[in-house]
Amino acid sequence: MSESFLLGISGSLRAGSFNTRLVHEAKRQFNPDRFEFANLRLPLYDGDLEEAEGIPPEVQTLADQIAAADAVVISGPEYNKSVSGVLKNALDWVSRTEGNPWASKPVAIMSATGGRAGGERTQFALRHCMTPFRPHLLYGPEVLVGQTSQQFDEDGNLTNEINMKALKSLMEGLRKAAGLPV
Repeated sequence: MSESFLLGISGSLRAGSFNTRLVHEAKRQFNPDRFEFANLRLPLYDGDLEEAEGIPPEVQTLADQIAAADAVVISGPEYNKSVSGVLKNALDWVSRTEGNPWASKPVAIMSATGGRAGGERTQFALRHCMTPFRPHLLYGPEVLVGQTSQQFDEDGNLTNEINMKALKSLMEGLRKAAGLPV
C-alpha cells in the first residue's frame, strides 16, 4: 500500500495562528505517512498578472499538492463573518490552474476563532466557495473551536475534550473518505 499523504491548509498567516495549531492537531489525529503544510503567501489574484506571466509557481505548487494529496484538511478563521482573504485568494488562484485538483478530493473543514461560535459562518462560507470545485466535503462532525486562547496548551495542543473528540471523529471520517484504514 502506498503511503498516505495529508495536505494541511490554514487560512491564517499569523505566526501564532490557532488555525495553524488546529491543522497540526488534525495531522496528529489523522496520522499520515506524509504531511505537507500549504503556503498561502501568494500574490493577490490579478487577471492581468495571469495573462502576462501565467500561473505563479507557488500557486502551481499548491495545486499540485492538492492533486497529489489523499486528503486535505482546511482550518480557517472567521474574518468579518466570512473566510479570510488569504484563503479565498488561494481558492481563486487554484481555480485558474489546469484541471481541477479539488475534484472528488476528500476535504475536512474546521475553524478556530477568538469568539464563542468557533467559526460557524466561515465554515458555511467556505463550503459555498468550494462548491464549484466539486470536492468530497465532509459535513461532520463540525469542529468549531471558539475562545481559542483557552483551548490550546503552551505546546499548541488542543486541550478541550469536546473539540478533541469531534476532531478525532472528523479525521477518522477523512481517512475513510480517502480509502485509508482507520
